[in-house]
Amino acid sequence: MVELILAIIAIVVGFIIGRYLQTKTQEHTLNAAKETANSIIEDANKKAKDTVKEAMLTAQEDSHRYRSTVEKELKERRAEIQKQEDRLLQREESLDRKDSIFEQRENVLTKKEKKISQENQNLLKQQEKAESLIQKRQAEVERVAAFTQEEARKLVLDETSEELSDEKARMVKDSYYQAQVEADKNAKNLIVQAIQQSAADIVSETTVSVVNLPNEDMKGRIIGREGRNIRTFETLTGIDLIIDDTPEAVVLSGFDPIRREVAKMALEKLIKDGRIHPARIEEMVDKSRKELKQRIQEIGEEALFSLGIHSMGPEMIRYVGQLNFKIDNGQNLLSHSIEVAKLAGAFASELGEDVTLAKRAGLLHDIGKAVVNGSEGSSIELGVEIAKKYHESPVIIDTIKAYNDNYQPEYVISELVVVAEKIALTRPGAYSDSLESFVHRLDSLEKISDSFDEVEKSYAIQAGREIRVIAKPNYITDTQAINLSRNIKKKIESEMKYPGHIKVTVIREVRSVEYAK
Repeated sequence: MVELILAIIAIVVGFIIGRYLQTKTQEHTLNAAKETANSIIEDANKKAKDTVKEAMLTAQEDSHRYRSTVEKELKERRAEIQKQEDRLLQREESLDRKDSIFEQRENVLTKKEKKISQENQNLLKQQEKAESLIQKRQAEVERVAAFTQEEARKLVLDETSEELSDEKARMVKDSYYQAQVEADKNAKNLIVQAIQQSAADIVSETTVSVVNLPNEDMKGRIIGREGRNIRTFETLTGIDLIIDDTPEAVVLSGFDPIRREVAKMALEKLIKDGRIHPARIEEMVDKSRKELKQRIQEIGEEALFSLGIHSMGPEMIRYVGQLNFKIDNGQNLLSHSIEVAKLAGAFASELGEDVTLAKRAGLLHDIGKAVVNGSEGSSIELGVEIAKKYHESPVIIDTIKAYNDNYQPEYVISELVVVAEKIALTRPGAYSDSLESFVHRLDSLEKISDSFDEVEKSYAIQAGREIRVIAKPNYITDTQAINLSRNIKKKIESEMKYPGHIKVTVIREVRSVEYAK
């Protein structure tokens, strides 16, 4: 019995303890779940805050980029508006000038109308006076001579007609003289206005260019060991390189502006690079020649833009750019052509002709002189050939032909261009006879040397005191090079007149090139 009671008590106690332990376990599990839930909520809040922060930063960056884009567009629009305002201002100034010219013409016409009106009034008064005299004379004649009315009328009319004829002759003579004076005055005003409107820049060309050096040591590097660098440079460019006591500078001397510009560009590249030796010099000279071709194209485009000429082919633009490196009558040929174009345009504007076509004709009137030396034919023939080749208008071709003394121009614009060039050449300081003759002498010297089949190229240097001839190595030997120099010397002596002596230097260089594969 006691054992049964103890067993019951044990079961009850075990049940109570089990319930207690189960309760504790559930409470622990519940607490752990709460902590996990709180941790998840905290992580979620943290991620939400981070997401919000990132979204705000992204929004701020997008807002900044959008603001930058808007500001840039506004800046570009302001710049474009400013350009448009500048163009409108220029047009307004141009219109003001034209209004002023028209106003002057109107004043002149008004004065002429007043003068003609006054002359008509004088004629009417004289006519009335003549009629009064006729009536008085008729009455007097009838009274004294007892003429019939018809006879008296005839006598009076004959005498009065003679008096009026003399008066009319004097008036016609005075009017003709006054008209001639007015015509001369108007012609002078027209030329002055055209010159003022052209506003051409005057560029004086010389035969030397100065290249600045970073230091005095660079002179020795340019000369090279035993002068090999300077000899190579002068041989490749045909330009005389003068190195004297001038601090941090050397002088390039030569009459051909294209060669001199190539030499200047090449020398500046060599100085900047620092590596100066014959192979590098040859590389830089070739590179400078290629760059100069591009620069010539850009110069031609700038000239066309300054004159407002459009739709010209790239080949023709290149010829225009080459004019910048030609000298004629002591002037830069491109500057002279631009000046003629502006004058011709101004004349055409005053006479009601096509201004753009007149400018184009003025710019291209000397285009034949842009052809490289050595081409057959005169500059007029070459210019006509180029104009026909690139399909220029008949007015342009007629303008080029107009410089032939035996040719009569067919178009008004052609004559305007001829007049414009005469003005451009005869203005003070336009013509330099000494420079022109000097350049012509050096050009003739090179042409004589180039006339020999064994010559590849020749360069006049030392202001024409030396001609440096590059011979074709496959055509002659070293011994024959001596005979070539003598033959060139004899031809120079027989065909040219020059002061002092001319040194003829023939260079024959053989190169053997192979490629390892």
